[in-house]
Amino acid sequence: MFTGTLCADLRLGDVRSLKDKRSVLRPIVAEIARRHAVSVAETGHHDLYRRAEIGVAVVSGESAHCRDVLDAVERLIAERPEVELLQVRRQLFSEEDE
Repeated sequence: MFTGTLCADLRLGDVRSLKDKRSVLRPIVAEIARRHAVSVAETGHHDLYRRAEIGVAVVSGESAHCRDVLDAVERLIAERPEVELLQVRRQLFSEEDE
């Protein structure tokens, strides 16, 4: 069993309040979850309205599948015109990592 995680640090475009931030992030988080059947949430920069961090986790029987899903999620985020992808951190864990 493999677990892959991705943490995306984002700068938001024309956002002037935390309410605007939620209206930008909510559809992105929902689309990632719907398209890729992964766990996804806003995981950081909660008090900053022009920054956000999105965390994604996927579990699979194959490491290649985890990598493919995380690649697709990264592309989806990068293609969104309303956000700028600043940094992506990834980790891949296997049951042998204990």
